[in-house]
Amino acid sequence: MSDRRLASFVRFLVVLLGLGLLAPSIHAQSEAMPDSFAQGRVVTRMPDVLSQRERPPVINRFLDQRLENLLPKLMRETGIDMWLVINREYAEDPVYYSLVPHPTYAARRTTMLVFFDRGGDEGIERLTVSRYPFGSLYESAWQGGNLDEQWKGLAEVIAQRNPKKIGINVSRTWPPADGLTASLRDRLMEELAPNLRERVVSAERLAVRWLETRSELELATYPHIVQIARAVIDEAFSERVVTPGSTTAADIAWYIAERFAELELPIWFQPSVDIQRAGQECSDTSPFCGASGDVIVMPGDVLHTDVGVCYLLLCTDTQEMGYVLRPGETEVPQELANALAAGNLWQDMLTTSYSTGRSGNEVLAQTISKCEREGLKCSTYTHPIGYFGHAPGPTIGMWDNQGPTPDRGDWKVHPNTAYSIEGNARTKLDMWDGQYVVIKLEQDAVFDGESVWYLAGRQTEWLLVR
Repeated sequence: MSDRRLASFVRFLVVLLGLGLLAPSIHAQSEAMPDSFAQGRVVTRMPDVLSQRERPPVINRFLDQRLENLLPKLMRETGIDMWLVINREYAEDPVYYSLVPHPTYAARRTTMLVFFDRGGDEGIERLTVSRYPFGSLYESAWQGGNLDEQWKGLAEVIAQRNPKKIGINVSRTWPPADGLTASLRDRLMEELAPNLRERVVSAERLAVRWLETRSELELATYPHIVQIARAVIDEAFSERVVTPGSTTAADIAWYIAERFAELELPIWFQPSVDIQRAGQECSDTSPFCGASGDVIVMPGDVLHTDVGVCYLLLCTDTQEMGYVLRPGETEVPQELANALAAGNLWQDMLTTSYSTGRSGNEVLAQTISKCEREGLKCSTYTHPIGYFGHAPGPTIGMWDNQGPTPDRGDWKVHPNTAYSIEGNARTKLDMWDGQYVVIKLEQDAVFDGESVWYLAGRQTEWLLVR
């Protein structure tokens, strides 16, 4: 392990101790944990999961650090000295829940958050013009009254501070940065004096940078979260769940969904499981090879799952491969071992193409060029993760477009951003009479400004159903 990765691992353990996340299960496998910062698979055992009551204090520590340390840097980086986040109950701005302490379930009538950069060492003033307070994180700037008085109170707060640029969350490109509704925007412009209206700009760059950037505490905790997702997949692709000749692909998918429900962890899409086997039709380009639903699992089948779960507000997105041993087999056939190795090679080609300031389209182009030089048939459709499973940040290919993606593909890669390293490599198998097997992999990782490291290892060996 390099010195940098060792230092990261030590920080990870220290922070988890402070957060109360270092469970007995992690103590028991501490010797294996450095692999989560390297290349191979972590030997997973289900980590402990905090109760509903225990989770908000951890989330709020994350928030406190982000507001104190991250937000000032991002507001100055993007040149916005006042940021407004205005939303109404049940029509919340997607950014809202990342800015308020938890538990918070709604905006409560009309909630107005104001962030003002006072410059220099004074930092960011955090205000709320709302009927309901947010404790010590925000100073109340309104004494109460009706809705008209609330809007006038917001206009006074803005006028008193006389900002140069007033950022609002409107965007044609980024849905999470487009949270200000048309009616709220109209009302804001009505209340502002003409000279202030001219200073209103889109805060899309600030919103995206806020959502895509991970703090030190989040980076330290993210491996624990990803390990939970991978541990459930380990369970699902095992004889504990799968009985060849009886279990269906749908049975495995529902086991995964119900297991996360048992852990009280929300999934952000329905888990899927598909089966590849000899005799199926599989095109040269589609990643959707395989049968699903009520198809019964049989010996010799190749299994694939796609799983996304969120914990402590941070989301995962994971795809892994399994093999059902035939009678007499003790390991996966060599051709399939080689196919998975080709998938790992594609991952390496992608992750070594990351560089600070390089666009998602440029990362994709380099990856495609490397695959072509190696004669590897690969496809890349990688995306950021964080508060959303498909989070804002650089798009690096799409499954149905292996060329440049306008706008979102032009976004630059920044340090301390997390990604689902997603795509596939396809290999023809002699054992399947020249039919392709598609190795569909998705492992969560972080770009730290220098290199990409996997949050909880990656799949380098087949999961075996015995």
